[in-house]
Amino acid sequence: MSRIGKKPVPVGKAKVTINGQKVDVEGTKGKLSYTAPPQVKVELKDNQVLVTRTGDDRQSKAMHGLVRALINNMVVGATEGYKKVLEVRGVGYKAELRGKELVLSLGFANQLKVSVPQGLTVTVEPGQGDVANKITVAGADRQQVGDFAANIRKLRKPEPYKGKGIRYEGEAVRIKPGKAFAGAGSK
Repeated sequence: MSRIGKKPVPVGKAKVTINGQKVDVEGTKGKLSYTAPPQVKVELKDNQVLVTRTGDDRQSKAMHGLVRALINNMVVGATEGYKKVLEVRGVGYKAELRGKELVLSLGFANQLKVSVPQGLTVTVEPGQGDVANKITVAGADRQQVGDFAANIRKLRKPEPYKGKGIRYEGEAVRIKPGKAFAGAGSK
C-alpha cells in the first residue's frame, strides 16, 4: 500500500467536485481539473478526497500515490498558488515585461522574447547588488509554473566561471577557478 496514497487530501477552502474519474478543484487562485486513470478510484468523504486502488497490479500501485499527490497539488494551487523566483545575473543582463511578453537581454545579439502562458502571472522587479532583475512566476498549476520557470532558465543557464545567467533564487552555482597563469619566466 502506498504511504502517500493512503493519506486523505484535506479540501480546506477549496471547492472539489468529483464526477466519475474527473476531479475539478476551484479556489481563490483559479480552477483546475484532472481526469484520474482507471486504476484508481477517487471519492469525496467528510471534506476530504480519498484515493483507493482498484487492483493490486504494478500499474495500480504506481498510480495510487501519484494521483493523490496530483490532487493535493491541485487543492494547494487553487487555494494558495505556487511561485518560482528567478534571478538574472551578469553585466548588461536584464529582463522586462512588455504586456504579456517577457523580454530578456542575455548577452546575445538579439533580445529574447517569451510570451507568458495563460493562467500564469509574471512580475519583474529590479534587483540589488549583482542581481540585475528578479522574475517571479506565479500561478495555480504547479506543473505549469515549474515548466515555464525552467524554460526561462534554459535560455541562459548560469555559467561556471563567473556565474552569470539565469538561476533560481537560492540556487548555489559552483564557480570553477579560471586558468592558472604560470608567469613569464617558467617553461
